[in-house]
Amino acid sequence: MEPIICKNNRELPRSGLTNKLHEKTSQQEEPSFFSKLFFYWVNPLLAKGYKKPLVLEDIPSLELVDQAAVAHEKFTKEWDLLRAEQALNNANMVLKTLVKVYFHEMVLSGVCVFLRTIAVVASPLLLYAFVGYTNREIKDLHQGFFLVGYLTAVKVTESLSHRQFYFIARRTGMRMRSALMMKVYEKQLKLSHLGKKRHSAGEVVNYIAVDAYRMVEFPMWFHVGWSSFIQLCLAIGVLFFIVGLGAFPGLVPLIICGLLNVPYAKAIKKCQLEFMVAQDKRLRSTSEILNNMKVLKLQSWEQKFKEIIESCRELEFRWLSEAQFKKVYGTILYWLSPTLVSSAILIGCLFLGSAPLDSATIFTILATLRTMSDPVRFLPEAISALIQVNVSFDRINSFLVDDELKDDLLKRDQEREKSDDSIRIKHGNFAWDPESSIPTLRDVSVEVKCGQKVAVCGSVGAGKSTMLNAILGEISKTSGTVDVFGSIAYVSQTSWIQSGTIQDNILYGKPMVRNKYERAIKACALDKDIEAFEHGDLTEIGQRGINMSGGQKQRIQLARAVYNDADIYLLDDPFSAVDAHTATSLFNDCVMTCLKDKTVILVTHQVEFLSYVDNILVLQDGQVTQTGNYDDLLMAGTTFEQLVNAHKDANTNLYTSPYENKSKLHNTENKSWLSKKNSKENILTKGLGAQLTEEEEKETGNVGWKTFLDYVVISEGSWFFSSSVMSHVGFVALQATASYWLAFGIQLPAITTVMLICVYTFVSTTSMLFVSLRSLFATLLGLKASKAFFHKFTDSVFAAPMVFFDSTPVGRILTRVSSDLSVIDFDIPFSFAFAVSAGIDLLATIGIMASVTWQVIIVAIFAIAASKYVQGYYQPTARELMRINGTTKAPLMNYASETSLGVATIRAFKMQDRSFFKLNPNHNCFSPALHPKRLHLSSLANYIISIERIKQFMHIPPEQPTTVENIRPPSSWPSKGEIQFEDLK
Repeated sequence: MEPIICKNNRELPRSGLTNKLHEKTSQQEEPSFFSKLFFYWVNPLLAKGYKKPLVLEDIPSLELVDQAAVAHEKFTKEWDLLRAEQALNNANMVLKTLVKVYFHEMVLSGVCVFLRTIAVVASPLLLYAFVGYTNREIKDLHQGFFLVGYLTAVKVTESLSHRQFYFIARRTGMRMRSALMMKVYEKQLKLSHLGKKRHSAGEVVNYIAVDAYRMVEFPMWFHVGWSSFIQLCLAIGVLFFIVGLGAFPGLVPLIICGLLNVPYAKAIKKCQLEFMVAQDKRLRSTSEILNNMKVLKLQSWEQKFKEIIESCRELEFRWLSEAQFKKVYGTILYWLSPTLVSSAILIGCLFLGSAPLDSATIFTILATLRTMSDPVRFLPEAISALIQVNVSFDRINSFLVDDELKDDLLKRDQEREKSDDSIRIKHGNFAWDPESSIPTLRDVSVEVKCGQKVAVCGSVGAGKSTMLNAILGEISKTSGTVDVFGSIAYVSQTSWIQSGTIQDNILYGKPMVRNKYERAIKACALDKDIEAFEHGDLTEIGQRGINMSGGQKQRIQLARAVYNDADIYLLDDPFSAVDAHTATSLFNDCVMTCLKDKTVILVTHQVEFLSYVDNILVLQDGQVTQTGNYDDLLMAGTTFEQLVNAHKDANTNLYTSPYENKSKLHNTENKSWLSKKNSKENILTKGLGAQLTEEEEKETGNVGWKTFLDYVVISEGSWFFSSSVMSHVGFVALQATASYWLAFGIQLPAITTVMLICVYTFVSTTSMLFVSLRSLFATLLGLKASKAFFHKFTDSVFAAPMVFFDSTPVGRILTRVSSDLSVIDFDIPFSFAFAVSAGIDLLATIGIMASVTWQVIIVAIFAIAASKYVQGYYQPTARELMRINGTTKAPLMNYASETSLGVATIRAFKMQDRSFFKLNPNHNCFSPALHPKRLHLSSLANYIISIERIKQFMHIPPEQPTTVENIRPPSSWPSKGEIQFEDLK
């Protein structure tokens, strides 16, 4: 069974999280043993999905053991123990931790797959017994019933153990994925500056969207790998039991094929590693471009940056092509081995005379070799999947063991000593790169008293922002001491705004206290802005505050700091994005009045405010060159005097007495704030309606064969598709011919044994040519589809108007160009080929059986009808769950990307726990899907959802073209620079 994941957005505080989850899940009745064995427990969801398209609210919650919080807690506990044991050796830490946490579950799924393997290998022995029974002249009825009962038991055991293995393995993989996703996100909140240089925001998103998602497949492919080897060995044992020493020649081609697999696996691993590096580069560039699309649009740079993305994709595509073509080689290798093995065994029987080449022996050999077909088919996939997982393990491991901020280097939130210091730095040396011989800040000694207003000034690049980062602990301290007494609120130079409402951004996890909230809004001059917004403070802010001006974003994050009610305020040039009048208002009403009892360190270039602060720090070239009040520094001359003189002329008439001006502004604002007839509640929460960011669209219901056809049509690969189908038809026909030749040839005395074996070998080997062509054409179709979907998607997104980017979170685009595109690159091509092949194999099997016993057609009709009904009952639920899973990945990616941009702010406010549990990955419902190996069409139908999602962004209404060829202005245009507005609304 395959777990399909979806999201239930709930935010729970870290404290008591597990208890609250337990309260919720404990209300659900525990399924009985037989319900678990036969999966009856999922019937209510399947029935609901059959009656109507499922929505998120229809999905039940997971059991407690499947919750991400529990998975992360278990992983973190073992990870910390392992880190302590292996302080110097950090290799394979992720894999070792997962093995420790999920060892028992892996053993359980291993037992299930082992039972299934035994049942599969027992089938040829049953066939041998049945043939021997039918050849007897006197038949024992009791023995016949015993064989039928034994066959039934074996098949039931095979079916149940296989489904349980698949379900348990995928469930374990889901837990691994949830644990790693949350661990990667948690690590992002602890990463040092050096770590962030090595792992960009785009790469972190890729770790979550691609690498962690591969863990779902890991337990299944791990067990498929070793069980396939066991199945091959047991099948060889059966051959020795049937034909004796004649099986020895069959070992030669088997060993040769196994040895040839070693360079194949190494080549695939290299391609996969290089592909992931290229993919990281593309996603990093894509993330940066999408986050700055407004600048690109204003400068008409879309084409240039689109070419950058396409060049990154070209490198990525080169490694993808090489990996996929090597898989064709693997397919040839593994399909060729059964043919060579069977021919070698028949030759061995002929020359060694170890067994008679009668119908019982020949068909038992063929049946045994058929049990080797599944391992032969899935070993290349298992090796490829495990190589991909291994690469992902290495990438996640390198991230999780990377450099973190050292909490012990900074003492924060200490109890205030007898002195009234708020901040104390003694002989501090700080460097962004700890290995650098020249520190960024040198010999810093600063004491800030409680309630003081301290300004930090200096020229550009002097180290002002670095000084605040030193207090926050964001920069490595190479020597000295830093002591901070009290909580910190931080306003960064580049405003960091979260997706959500204005109110959400100001409260930032704190409970609403209306009077305190209104004071913060007034102090930060946001009242008029909120009145102007249609939805008041419930106006939704687009991603990164895209629908807010720079000044509005800066004032919102300033209001967030004010509402936080911290002891110490670190304000990094908060007036840079506002006009002089608003800056004066903010300084008076916020810094000097609202925060009058707080310790404030203000980085600013507005020297007109410096005369009203208690102390001034002047920085130059990473050193505090001067300290003192305004008058003392002005008389001392040098650096500070130059700074003041540089701003003097521009600010002569700008600033009056702060207290006089404050009174005027306060009265004026009170009038405008209270002159409205609206109540305070109405002002803050005016009408609710459509907001900026709309809910992500998704298809509903059965779209039929349209998406399958789109895959072929959009890729312009109809010729490759047709050739792949015809190649498989040729393969099936030749395989059937080979079997027929053995069946009838052995009955004809005119045909010698040597001729029988030679013709069989020739026909079977020729069939390998067709299966090779099938894989080659499927690969070419997949590569054309990857290229076509990427280019059409990229062209559509870059041609989209700015309103699209205003209303579409970047996460929605990134999930499509990461995980969804990865499905098109790797999963769909061979799944598409296997689905078509399974259909052809089914028709061929029915045709062959009907040619011998026509009554099979009647049974086949009923079997196909029953299978169609089961598929029709199951598929609507699976399809909608996959769609819900797709739409709920985007907020997760968006939130991870957003967090990476505001890590310093999150850490300053000590909101890591809130941010961590707000992540709440999309894992809060769980439903089984039928095994894709048996139902290839179901697997493909689930993968095809990725095509639906990418297609949604391939037809975005474009903006007007950059150039209109038939209407070109003269080459001298424009003669002068001028902007005109006509009827602008």
